[in-house]
Amino acid sequence: MVSKISAGIEITVEVFYQSDYSNPLKGEFMFAYRITIENHNKFSVQLLRRHWFIFDSNAEHREVEGEGVVGVQPILAPGEQYTYVSGCNLKTEMGKMQGTYTLINQYSQETFKVPIPAFDLIAPSKMN
Repeated sequence: MVSKISAGIEITVEVFYQSDYSNPLKGEFMFAYRITIENHNKFSVQLLRRHWFIFDSNAEHREVEGEGVVGVQPILAPGEQYTYVSGCNLKTEMGKMQGTYTLINQYSQETFKVPIPAFDLIAPSKMN
């Protein structure tokens, strides 16, 4: 599990290898990740966008960008948190993800970016 606080927003990530959805013989490795976003500010924020950088150990990388997370743009009051689960597929058993969320301060209407800490995607067979 990795965690980071930036601009009063704490991002915590936990990763799970999805063996039931993976097929190593075909180069298909599926990972799920649970992200918790917690607002430590004295103002409400809304998550507007996500921007991911996904790296595979075969030197491939891709970017995923879009509105919100899992189809929503959650609003977090001071002290509130939002948790969601999503997934990522790789062609190898090792990789890494990192990125940014774009949020808006609900009081001042200013947007700001918060880094999503880098986290490893490693199939259990690679850890032995």
